Amino acid sequence: MSESWPAWLLAAAICAGSTAAGANAPAAVEQRFAQVRKNPLELYAFLLKMPKGGDLHNHLSGAVYAETYLRAAADDGLCIDLRTRAVVAPPLGSGGDCGPGGVEAVRTRSDNALLNSLIDSLSMRNFVAGQESGHDHFFATFGKFGPSKAEHRGEFIAEVVRRAAEQNESYLELMAINGSAANAVGSAAGLSDDFDAARQKLLAGGLPDVVEKMRLRVEEQDRGRRTALGCDSQPDSPPCRVTVRYLFEVLRENPKEHVFAQALAGFLLAASEPKLVGVNFVQPEDGIVSMRDYRLHMRMVEFLRRSYPHVHVALHAGELAPGLVPPDGLRFHIRDAVEVAHAERIGHGVDVMYENDSEGLLNLMKQRRVLVEINLTSNDLILGIRGAEHPLPAYRKHGVPVALSTDDEGVSRGQLTAEYVRAVQAYDLSYTDLKEMVRNSLEYSFLPGESYWRDRSYRAPAVACAAAVTAKVCRQFLESNEKARQQRELEDRFQAFEKSFSSR
Repeated sequence: MSESWPAWLLAAAICAGSTAAGANAPAAVEQRFAQVRKNPLELYAFLLKMPKGGDLHNHLSGAVYAETYLRAAADDGLCIDLRTRAVVAPPLGSGGDCGPGGVEAVRTRSDNALLNSLIDSLSMRNFVAGQESGHDHFFATFGKFGPSKAEHRGEFIAEVVRRAAEQNESYLELMAINGSAANAVGSAAGLSDDFDAARQKLLAGGLPDVVEKMRLRVEEQDRGRRTALGCDSQPDSPPCRVTVRYLFEVLRENPKEHVFAQALAGFLLAASEPKLVGVNFVQPEDGIVSMRDYRLHMRMVEFLRRSYPHVHVALHAGELAPGLVPPDGLRFHIRDAVEVAHAERIGHGVDVMYENDSEGLLNLMKQRRVLVEINLTSNDLILGIRGAEHPLPAYRKHGVPVALSTDDEGVSRGQLTAEYVRAVQAYDLSYTDLKEMVRNSLEYSFLPGESYWRDRSYRAPAVACAAAVTAKVCRQFLESNEKARQQRELEDRFQAFEKSFSSR
């Protein structure tokens, strides 16, 4: 959806009239879903057309397909390291020559064997576990994408947005800018146990200038996205109607003084840049530094949340499995993210049943309405967790809100529809279950403004829209609350989708 309330959406709202938005799906769509759910191809075709709201857990670097990175590498005159099957820059002083053990990336435009070996190296395609685990191969891909030029950033985002539009998504929260530019300031300032003193040293040491450059980068990449999609000339095209917001990535495998500087930069940026709606911690949770400093990181977030209370926080937590770390490493990550860091959303949450007092933790997450971003495919590829071993049923049983997301769809070679297919087949979900998850993806998004819904059961709209969506007071409410506007549009999409089955 575009940045303002366009004429097409106003028309849809008028068409919707005073229909009860929270009403159950028509029997015709439930009947059709029952017919297709046992056939994977028919199920995919059904779910491809179904409105999906938002994808809340999506890393831009891992969402871009390998073919796109290789096209950019060829355009930029980069090289391929034949030993590591990675995209690299030409050696310094080589004049562009790739040297021994390397070939020009442009060769991928004519050499099928080279191209296919690189796609396998830069993704999970054709991966077979052996000396290298799925976990290690997955995370290794991120170091192989290459040093592409900054101007490709907008093109990469445009690719992900086009795919989202094809999946009938309306909202994306992309993890698309990280805090590494703050590392130098962090090194100079150091880090003591006094977080406030460390914050003052960072602010005095030049961090605001770093944050301003980050803000310009956010503007530049978003402008590049709109240019690549042609949104100035075709603002109502499906990709341009997808609302895109960004999340800030703190690199948790860095030294603690870097992590604190990055986190502070993220909070400062999110507090001042509307396109950046929240902060997250990324990189493998089982890494040496991640495990050693996890509780320190949570205390950092706790401190920064008190200092910048309006900044949203979603945290990777519990992306762990038995055997990957010692048993005591499975017992506290999600709880600390919820209780100490006060995360509003949890990414993955796979090890929840191994946490201390898992029942109490699940009840706490329900009480606080902490949504879990469920990433079924990556949990399988990275952790080997699937089917009955995955806690999705436990979250749903305890009333913890969940939403399906893609994580790294380029590395996984997937997209959001495939996540829905997988969820239906593995967990016997109904159409009503899926519809709730879709609604959750907007209700728990970090979009600004009030919700369209009076409560989170999605049965009654906000008071302003209780009588009719066409009422002046409702239109004013939607105009001034972007989240509510997105949610109302989703209901219109659902009505059109469900009506198509009633007319057959």
